[in-house]
Amino acid sequence: MNQKHEIRIWAVLFWMMIWQFASMWLDSDILLVPPVSVVCRLGQLMLTAVFWRSVLFTLSRIAMGFSLAVVTGSVLAVLASRITRVKELLAPLMLIVKSVPVASFIILALIWFSSRNLSILISFLMVLPIIYTNVLCGIGSVDRQLIEMAQVFRISQLRVIRYLYLPQIMPFFYSACSVALGLSWKAGVAAEVIGMPGGSVGERLQQAKVYLDTPDLFAWTLVIAVASLGFEKVVLFLIKRAMLLLQKMK
Repeated sequence: MNQKHEIRIWAVLFWMMIWQFASMWLDSDILLVPPVSVVCRLGQLMLTAVFWRSVLFTLSRIAMGFSLAVVTGSVLAVLASRITRVKELLAPLMLIVKSVPVASFIILALIWFSSRNLSILISFLMVLPIIYTNVLCGIGSVDRQLIEMAQVFRISQLRVIRYLYLPQIMPFFYSACSVALGLSWKAGVAAEVIGMPGGSVGERLQQAKVYLDTPDLFAWTLVIAVASLGFEKVVLFLIKRAMLLLQKMK
């Protein structure tokens, strides 16, 4: 968890140069547009209200799907850790969700539901097993002898959760979120590209592809990358703050 994966300026510039040279070599804006053109097009898009509405539409739905998965996965993990039958019942369901391709879920969901909130459902499904599995592992890693000692000394359940369970679970929870955040964006935007809900980033990507508008395609792809990275940084920062608070309360 302490490993830092920082993005260095020189590394970004290096790949920008590779991109520039590749676009010059291909000499076709339809195949590969230069990075300067993409940045200019992104600047133009940012001056429009449609751009911000699309970003907010996608961001709100992916954030909602992720949040629902975090809450549901954590609650189910707690229940599964206490009730063996619940754990056995959920095992095949989690296996199916992890094994079935995202595209299959998207197509099935489009048969049953409206495309407008499709990204919420798909983000939820992709994140749920990751949160559930990691939180369950975190609960299982708590020292049973410490729990028995707490029971012998009649320590309240609230204190047991606060001082034994939470410090042990949080590193697992952090790791789960660090993996699930990027996946939620990939799955959510993929759902929008296929379902094409009106006013979404996925719809803009699909339109750019249909009309061979490569600058728009790259610009919206860059928006997705930046929004995903920003969302991840904010969520992980909040989790780190919560972990620091837990350490101070010891």
